[in-house]
Amino acid sequence: MVRDFADPSAAPALADAEVLITGWGCPRLDADLLAAAPRLRTVLHAAGSVRSLVGDALWERGITVSSAVTANALPVAEYTLAMILLAGKDTFAHRERFRATHTHPSPAETAATGNVGRRIGIIGASRVGRRLLELLRPFDFTILLHDPYVSSAEAASLGAELLSLEDLLRSSDIVSLHAPDIPETYRMLDADRLALIRDGGVLINTSRGALIDPDALVGELVSGRLHAVLDVTEPEPLPPGSPLYRLPNVFLTPHIAGSLGNELERLGRIVTEELERLASDLPLLHEVRHTDLARAA
Repeated sequence: MVRDFADPSAAPALADAEVLITGWGCPRLDADLLAAAPRLRTVLHAAGSVRSLVGDALWERGITVSSAVTANALPVAEYTLAMILLAGKDTFAHRERFRATHTHPSPAETAATGNVGRRIGIIGASRVGRRLLELLRPFDFTILLHDPYVSSAEAASLGAELLSLEDLLRSSDIVSLHAPDIPETYRMLDADRLALIRDGGVLINTSRGALIDPDALVGELVSGRLHAVLDVTEPEPLPPGSPLYRLPNVFLTPHIAGSLGNELERLGRIVTEELERLASDLPLLHEVRHTDLARAA
């Protein structure tokens, strides 16, 4: 295992390497690395996005890239489904009330509780978004979708109604972000758009913190107008003094939605299968092309 490509002890292995297997925390594959690995022809990334890993020099050399992003999407979608169901039951608020009162809620306190007919807004028909749409099908939800690259017909085939971003925010009880972190999505949920979410609405973010204006989000959450489930933030991690750690209407987790523990087996399985295909001169099943990065994570 190599953690520093500039380490002299890595030079002999890099000089002979035709395939690199990379993972989270791998140094960027820059021009210096490519110069040290003249025989390199394929990168197999045993993790999710390759955006921060590969650059123009790699694409210009014609090196093929594969990623286990499809496998990593599965636990993120499962985490999100769990949080949607818990949020619909008002689980986090009931937990706080129970801690404070040690009594069961009254009918008045549960009047808005339940998952029947909830309107779930999905922003981004990404790999995670599409898997989540599949998982949501058995439930008694109305599913709304915003994605500029999806047609109304395709949205309907995914079980969702296609809306503009603003209309989705106005119409949803629970909003879940699954868009890529690209220049077009930077701060896509700014103060004006966050204000469109109905009072008491829930915002779930398992994508990237950069998609939401952090100051505007803190303002909405400190006021108590919105609730949030945040597995990613900006910055990450949040500074110790952030109010999001202690707000009762915020469920904060440390970037755990993606593959962890035994879920990592799926990532390794994809890389092993891709290696077998290379050895058999077959095309990669999970190839990432340079053009893909314009609209994908």
